[in-house]
Amino acid sequence: MTSFSARLLTCGNRRLWTGLAVGALVFLVLVPVLNLAVPVDSALHLPNYMVTLLGKYLCYALLALAMDLVWGYCGVLSLGHGAFFALGGYAIGMYMMRAIGSRGVYGNADLPDFMVFLNWQELPWYWFGFSQPWFALLMVVVIPGALAFVFGWLAFRSRITGVYLSIITQAMTYALMLAFFRNEMGFGGNNGLTDFKDIFGFDLALPSTKMGLYLASAVVLGLAFLLARFIVTSKLGRVMMAVRDAESRVRFLGYSPTAIKLFVFTLSAMLAGVAGALYVPQVGIINPSEFSPANSIEIAIWVAVGGRGTLIGAILGAFAVNGAKTWLTGAAPELWLFLLGALFIIVTLGMPKGLIGLWAQSKARLFRRSAVTEEKEARHA
Repeated sequence: MTSFSARLLTCGNRRLWTGLAVGALVFLVLVPVLNLAVPVDSALHLPNYMVTLLGKYLCYALLALAMDLVWGYCGVLSLGHGAFFALGGYAIGMYMMRAIGSRGVYGNADLPDFMVFLNWQELPWYWFGFSQPWFALLMVVVIPGALAFVFGWLAFRSRITGVYLSIITQAMTYALMLAFFRNEMGFGGNNGLTDFKDIFGFDLALPSTKMGLYLASAVVLGLAFLLARFIVTSKLGRVMMAVRDAESRVRFLGYSPTAIKLFVFTLSAMLAGVAGALYVPQVGIINPSEFSPANSIEIAIWVAVGGRGTLIGAILGAFAVNGAKTWLTGAAPELWLFLLGALFIIVTLGMPKGLIGLWAQSKARLFRRSAVTEEKEARHA
């Protein structure tokens, strides 16, 4: 057994692996069975739209995991992760637009429909290569990773931290949003990229393709969780937490906080890009609204609600907040934003460790009560 395999097998306790097994059973077995094997007229049948909805939640969970890795363990509050998510989505969206070929509205095999409508005469150079699936998949991680590396190198090298770094990351995603809204950029402007037909040769309208995308999202989330868990339980993870808690002391001890934060920030951006690439085929559109700074703030809320610096809490927070959003935007859409703001305030003031911390506190109280009860019984005996 290699040292990497040994480290991976010992990176968690029995409870962790039990939780992963239960999650795999639910998302990889139960959901497909309820959708494919249970009759449509049964009360237990899971409709196709719910499969797509769960797939979106899995993508959001991967995005929250990426945020927790850099914020919860390294102390870097990025309010620009929505940009990395959107860039990954645009990369796969460009491939799917090229895959349409002559099946578009205008029947032009060389140009996407929006370019024909805007009287473009030739394909921009930065669209070259996106007709190949391997190139698109490579760009899904390279483009967000390269942007994060350049941005992080400039910011961390200048020792920009705290709220100033958060503001700069928010300014970055806002600038990208304004740029992508322009038709001259060649990314569809306000409408973005849509009307996709297939992905890697599979028809996106087929339920089997939707199920495949859902399963891919679940598997990638599981692998990303194992990778993040491996990192945070390693020596690098301990140094990351030291940078989060006392950066000046880490620098005094001879470590480079700049290199550590740059590595984690870049890796986190790449994971966010993968989340965006899995998200776009399932929702069928990518437009500049995904760059909105409000989206990046919402990602931070998911992590805060679930429990910052826990990994599993980020995943739980993404499911909890987005589940509430889906329900409330249908039941009382005018109240959703007020509830989201109130939720963030409540968590910040009353539950600083999120839902995971609340659960741990509840278990600790029950344990103390049980211990007190046993002690009283022992005295009476």
